[in-house]
Amino acid sequence: MSKAPASSSVSPEIAKLGFEEALSQLEIIVRQLESGQGKLDDAIAAYETGSQLRRHCDAKLKEAEAKIEKIAQNSDGSLSTQPADL
Repeated sequence: MSKAPASSSVSPEIAKLGFEEALSQLEIIVRQLESGQGKLDDAIAAYETGSQLRRHCDAKLKEAEAKIEKIAQNSDGSLSTQPADL
């Protein structure tokens, strides 16, 4: 599980955010852009920040999926973990 691609495609400030914080900021940006209020330059900057936030959220979700495991019962009755079928 490599974190380099995610961290290199987002600003250091965004890389520090947890998933919930990043998603909340992304939702605010989406609402602002959907309202159509504001200057074009501000909208472009917000869109770029939103794109970074989306990439960061995607990377966080992929990290979480990689950690998820399911418990399986072996033929001898013992238990083990296996990657979850996502």
